[in-house]
Amino acid sequence: MQITLNEKSITIAAGKTLYQLREQYKPEADVLIHNGHAVRDDVSVANGDRVVLIKRGEKPTAEEMESLLLSRHTPGVHEKIKGATIGIAGVGGLGSAIAVALARSGVGRLILADFDIVEPSNLNRQQYFVDQLGLPKVDALKENLKRINPYVQVATFYGRLDAANIPQAFGGVAVMVEAFDAADQKALLVETFRQNFPDTPLVAASGMAGHKTANSVQTRKAGNNFYLVGDEITGAEPGRGLMAPRVGVAAHHQANAVLRLLLNEEP
Repeated sequence: MQITLNEKSITIAAGKTLYQLREQYKPEADVLIHNGHAVRDDVSVANGDRVVLIKRGEKPTAEEMESLLLSRHTPGVHEKIKGATIGIAGVGGLGSAIAVALARSGVGRLILADFDIVEPSNLNRQQYFVDQLGLPKVDALKENLKRINPYVQVATFYGRLDAANIPQAFGGVAVMVEAFDAADQKALLVETFRQNFPDTPLVAASGMAGHKTANSVQTRKAGNNFYLVGDEITGAEPGRGLMAPRVGVAAHHQANAVLRLLLNEEP
């Protein structure tokens, strides 16, 4: 009979039990999942069942990780995105969440650029932890991404981007993401990148502060190979801060736009 074991289809003899599978395939496993439920007692395995055997704290191999991603993706998606390189300028509330989403999705390589360090005020919306305070954001985020997906390649640029180094930092990316907070940094990145790489898609953001309805955050085409996420109105100002929910919605709009572009679909 056919079952799925650790996301791979295998043939086993009828009458096998969960404990027998563990003994045969992974004796050191201490977490046994049968059809989506963790079980403690031995159970019979039937045709079509899904079994996952896990050793706590063990890092999956590259092959196992790819199998896990393949099992959850729409067919054909993983092959198209695993070889892609994505540039992310700014790894604060937007950029750190975008990077996490893309790493979880199986994008093969990320280039992260930022000049900032992790500060206490960042923890209300950014993908960092208290014990990372004071670290360069690009280094802290690289560490976190490796914990999520050990096989994603991460290159970092720690410093201020300008018209001279933007082409050097992001040459060859499949899609560029603008994720800065400050308007002048946004404008510089968008203008410089579009001048140097007019044929490469760029996904930027404007207007996601406060706690207005998340439904006003949208993705639209703002020019040739240029996409803009947000409501284009609600910037951060006194009395209207940047908060995790709405920033997160915008970040995931941007991440989804990246995936759609990699799959040759309009965001």
